[in-house]
Amino acid sequence: MSDLDLPPDTLETDMVKVRTLTPADLDWVVRIDAEHSGLRRRKYYELKLREAERDTGIRVSLAASLEGEEAGFLMARLYYGEFGQPEPVAILDSIAVSRRHQKRHVGGALMRQLLMNLRALGIDQIHTEVDWNQFAMLRFFEKTGFRPAPRLCLECHVHEPT
Repeated sequence: MSDLDLPPDTLETDMVKVRTLTPADLDWVVRIDAEHSGLRRRKYYELKLREAERDTGIRVSLAASLEGEEAGFLMARLYYGEFGQPEPVAILDSIAVSRRHQKRHVGGALMRQLLMNLRALGIDQIHTEVDWNQFAMLRFFEKTGFRPAPRLCLECHVHEPT
């Protein structure tokens, strides 16, 4: 179905079903992540999904399906006062859409639901990081309202002399 075929008062993201991510989603989350990263980060996602399960009252990690298939996921968490921020902030850790479901509004549906959930919790900001040369991700984030932050992300390589 193309966007032009949608009934009136229907958003293109309405065709995507979004729900809370659970530990039972581990296998397909690892599979979709591996499509993009080339790595099978099972232990990492086991830990992240356990954290998400503990915070089930705060729905900030989400799963998306389209036409009955797992299509994508989003993992975020809430911080209250970290990094010198006086207000609570959400951090978007991961977002991925299966290659089969890309360009079908899955990422947009996940972000739309996340933003609705954050508004309901009284959270005004969400932060994320993206490599400067991931142009498709940068375009996606720009389309969903992200802008460069007025702060500098710093890193230090531990094994290099200072």
